[in-house]
Amino acid sequence: MGTINNFEELDIWIIARELVNLIYSDFKACRDFTFKNQIIGAGISIMNNISEGFCRNSSAEFRQFLKVSSGSSGEVKNMYYIAEDQKYVSLDISLDRRSRCQRIINSNSRLIKYLRSTKQKKPANQ
Repeated sequence: MGTINNFEELDIWIIARELVNLIYSDFKACRDFTFKNQIIGAGISIMNNISEGFCRNSSAEFRQFLKVSSGSSGEVKNMYYIAEDQKYVSLDISLDRRSRCQRIINSNSRLIKYLRSTKQKKPANQ
């Protein structure tokens, strides 16, 4: 893994950003505002926790924020089951978004494992 100087360089952050934009698009016309606010908030949390954790001073803190990001990814993944059941989105959209969430969860896990193995003080060369 090469040196990453900014969170915007992280593949997981890029994927999370794409997912947030898809969530906004998928539920733009949704009138179930409780549902809409919850899934958008969870999507934003995925991105925010990746970026905030990266900007912390230790890999231990970064790992913790990645775990929170994974939890939010699980929440969004679950909410796409609900969206599918309630006919807010099609099966194809739901499958795609759940797959993206799982990719984020898996990528976060790999990064956490890497950070543990390096025992570095900072997540990037700062």
